Amino acid sequence: MSTFRSKISTMLAILAVSTFLMTSCKSKKLATQPEVVAPPPAPVEKAPEPAKPVVKDTDNDGVPDDQDKCPDVKGTVANNGCPEEAPKPMKFKNIQFEFNSSVLKTESYDVLEKVAAEMRKYPTWKYELDGNASAEGTEKRNMMLSVDRANSVKAYLVNSGIDAARLTVKGFGESRPIADNTTEAGRILNRRVEITPLN
Repeated sequence: MSTFRSKISTMLAILAVSTFLMTSCKSKKLATQPEVVAPPPAPVEKAPEPAKPVVKDTDNDGVPDDQDKCPDVKGTVANNGCPEEAPKPMKFKNIQFEFNSSVLKTESYDVLEKVAAEMRKYPTWKYELDGNASAEGTEKRNMMLSVDRANSVKAYLVNSGIDAARLTVKGFGESRPIADNTTEAGRILNRRVEITPLN
C-alpha cells in the first residue's frame, strides 16, 4: 500500500510540476519596442536661379543690340531692328513704239525685264499703264492704238509673272504729248507707254 501511495504521491508531484510548468510556459507577449519615427527631412531650399545677363537695347525696339543691325534707331523685329522703309518704286522708262504699231520693240525687252523685277519686289503695289500716240492719223485710230500699246506692255509683264490684277490699262491717244508733234523726233517720243505706280 505504501508503494501505491508513493506512486500516487509521485504522480501528484509530477502533475503539480507539470501544471506549474505549463502555467509558467504560457506564451508571453513580447514587449514591442516603440516604432522609431524619423523626423521629416528639412525642406531643401531651391538654389536661386542665376541672374540673367542684362541685354542692352539702346533704341528700345525689342531687338537686343547684339542682334540689332541699327542699334541706335528704333526699328522692327522683322527688319532686324532697322526701320521699315517705304518702298520707293523706280521711275520707269517709257516704252517706245514704231509709227502706227503696237508691237513691242526688241530694245524694250530689257527695260520691261527691269520693270517686272522691280514690280516683283513690291507684290502689293498696283500700276497704271498709260498708252499714248503721236498726232499722225485720226483721233479715233490714235486712241485705239494707245490702248493696244498699253495692252502689249501688260501682256509682256503678265508673261513675266506679274499678276494682271495689279495692272490697269488706259489709252490717251494723242491728248498727252510730251514732245512737239510737228517734228519726227517729237513724234517718236510721243509714241509711248508710261508706267505709273498707283500706291
